[in-house]
Amino acid sequence: MKFWQTSQRKLSLEKTLVMGILNVTPDSFSDGGSFNQIDSALKQAEKLISEGVNILDIGGESTRPNSARVTIKEELKRIVPIIEAVSKRFDVPISIDTSKSEVAEAAINAGAEIINDISGLRFDDKIGEVAAKHKTGLVLMHLRGTFETMHKQKTADDILTKVSEGFCWSLEKAKSFKVNKEAIALDIGIGFSKTFEQNLELLGKLDKLVFEFKEYPILVGTSRKSFIGKILDEPNVEKRLFGSLSSVAISIWNGAKIVRVHDVKETVETVKVAEAIFNVRKNDK
Repeated sequence: MKFWQTSQRKLSLEKTLVMGILNVTPDSFSDGGSFNQIDSALKQAEKLISEGVNILDIGGESTRPNSARVTIKEELKRIVPIIEAVSKRFDVPISIDTSKSEVAEAAINAGAEIINDISGLRFDDKIGEVAAKHKTGLVLMHLRGTFETMHKQKTADDILTKVSEGFCWSLEKAKSFKVNKEAIALDIGIGFSKTFEQNLELLGKLDKLVFEFKEYPILVGTSRKSFIGKILDEPNVEKRLFGSLSSVAISIWNGAKIVRVHDVKETVETVKVAEAIFNVRKNDK
């Protein structure tokens, strides 16, 4: 596992990849409405690139609790012009955060090279077909339920087993479409169909999943999420930076190869320090 293959390049996994969030939705839990115009999106993209981002993850549909699905037409209206503008201006890998195959196809045609599917091919398995056809990178995230019920699932008894089983299901589905193995990354789905305690368990025992699925890079997205707010007793998502950075450092220590974040500059610095310390331990074995 030395690189992650996208439709346009190989991304080295020798160092942790920082995936910067660029939401172009009006209602995302953290930055909804901030970057949904081309000019503001380009300025934010330029800022994140200058701060050292490795991948820009662009999404047009909020997946926060109690969010409503948007139509394909509306999602395309939100993301296509911005992906086109960003891809023309900057040479940076673009990921499309969507669980709709039509949106994924249009985003790829606009310049995206990775599909980030929160449903792990559960909501629309044709995303696997699109990924295979265009040879894009593909992130398969773990969750349970449908879009409407994913935040209302009954508590799973053994979350590590559930995530493992979910990964196996998604990988088999991707395999059925002949998605390139080197194109797949796995996301443990922090905050999706998990309790507060299960989010902590997944991060604390991440090394077990990293070992079980060692042929695939593991992605962790904890940035500003509610479990951090609960630990810090901080309802304001903008004030969860240090908690987010702590979770990034622990994720890297436990084997994560990709981290999805809002605060790129601070995360890049955290990654450098965490890796420097981790590499001493690794080289001592």
